[in-house]
Amino acid sequence: MSTEPSYQGTDFYCDVAIPRAVPLDVVHEDDRVLAYHHTRPFWQVHLVAVPKRHIASLTAVGPADEADVRALLAVVQRLAHEVEQAHGAAAVLTNLGTYQDSKHLHVHVHSGPQVRA
Repeated sequence: MSTEPSYQGTDFYCDVAIPRAVPLDVVHEDDRVLAYHHTRPFWQVHLVAVPKRHIASLTAVGPADEADVRALLAVVQRLAHEVEQAHGAAAVLTNLGTYQDSKHLHVHVHSGPQVRA
């Protein structure tokens, strides 16, 4: 599944994913967290989990964000466990600063070989 290549914003999650401006293969959704198969995967298995409330990044998390971050980490932990059990290994990644294309806290859970650079 791929996103519209014309998207030029800085917050794919608030602008596109959370409001479902494109179809997503959702693996988890509740009031606080959305998780789905990445729309442009880098790895054979590539999930992304995001708080529904805007939080700019891991380094921007503050006391008011505690409930959302706890909910996010619980989902990431469950997804990582499921991926590890199914594929024998899993990695968990978040990006910061210029490494962060979308300026919204999100966590990747991935496994397997890289499918694109």
